[in-house]
Amino acid sequence: MSTPGESTPQVPVDDEALRRMRYRKALARKKRKEREAAGEIKELNITAMMDMMTILLVFLLKSFASSSASLTASEDVRPPVSSTRATPKDTVAVTVTPKNILVGEREVLRLKNGQLPPEALQGRLVVPLDAQLKKEVEKLKYIAERNPAAPFNRELSIIADKSVPYDMLLTVLYTAGQNELENYRFVVLQDEGKPR
Repeated sequence: MSTPGESTPQVPVDDEALRRMRYRKALARKKRKEREAAGEIKELNITAMMDMMTILLVFLLKSFASSSASLTASEDVRPPVSSTRATPKDTVAVTVTPKNILVGEREVLRLKNGQLPPEALQGRLVVPLDAQLKKEVEKLKYIAERNPAAPFNRELSIIADKSVPYDMLLTVLYTAGQNELENYRFVVLQDEGKPR
């Protein structure tokens, strides 16, 4: 038994025990490095990346090929015929049919007997159309802020049936003007010179 102040004798550590201890420490270090390396990416699979880029390319080409001013064949819309050669630009498109008003392809207002319902009007302003055009203008301004190649040009394309009253078109144009869409174009069918 040792008394205070006396040192305990050192047990000699043999070489075998020292080697075992070093081996355990080396094994623990190796396992720790393996766990850390398991989370790392060692190589990239270029084939999967090329597949992804091809799909994106096809999607982008498809979306650029279509125009917002394109007309879908419909019994509701029969635009007037003109001899103009100008091609329609990609702008906000408002379609006015005898049955409804659409922004893009989304219906914003259903007409009653070919007339604007009084509850949808505030003076000359068409309230549902105004709300949808505000969203479209905000989206175009957001894009213009981030992409200088796509400036907000305040343009609007009107696709209207030839039977729509002029007064209704004026009301639609007034609503568009309240949303900074001042430059407008009427989309017409090209006259192919056929006898009538």
